[in-house]
Amino acid sequence: MIRLLRFQGISERVLDAMARVPRHLFVPENVLENAYEDVPLPIGEGQTISAPNMVAVMCDLLDVRNGDKVLEVGTGLGYHAAILSILAGSGMVYTVERKPELAYKAREIYKKLGLINIDVIIGDGSEGFPEHAPYDRISVAAAAPDIPGPLIDELKDGGRMVIPVGHYYQDLYLVEKAGGQVKTYNKGGVAFVPLVGKYGFQ
Repeated sequence: MIRLLRFQGISERVLDAMARVPRHLFVPENVLENAYEDVPLPIGEGQTISAPNMVAVMCDLLDVRNGDKVLEVGTGLGYHAAILSILAGSGMVYTVERKPELAYKAREIYKKLGLINIDVIIGDGSEGFPEHAPYDRISVAAAAPDIPGPLIDELKDGGRMVIPVGHYYQDLYLVEKAGGQVKTYNKGGVAFVPLVGKYGFQ
């Protein structure tokens, strides 16, 4: 998996983080044999774990640095947040999941792996997590109809966010905030489950 991602131009820093996270721990038994294939997989509750390539691309775009405070929306079983936590080093990752069963399982996996700089919150990720805002980086793993206002508000000046936007046709956007101005960059077509919530799909 790592060799294939390297061939696709993913940075060595992100590849190193991904190499340290055993993806098979984050997928159900019925798809275990496909854990290291570059495809999204069902994880239950109508949700999926993103393909490794998509996780890698999003991490590269975010450019998470040691000490960063990161917000992730859409924990799932926690694979993406685990990689973000390694990239953040001495920083902290807050990840929000609306499905309690998935959140509980993610917490158990983190405990097993000894990842102590991740906090899993059960809630509406479209509202972000204002208790610890602002964030250096925000990663959204579900497609919103538009970029939620609260997430823009919770992004630190100088910060970055990656988020898929759209319904039937989705694009991945890089959002940068600098000097109070917000700029968005379309990074191409993607396919994610919908972001359900107050500022997402109803």
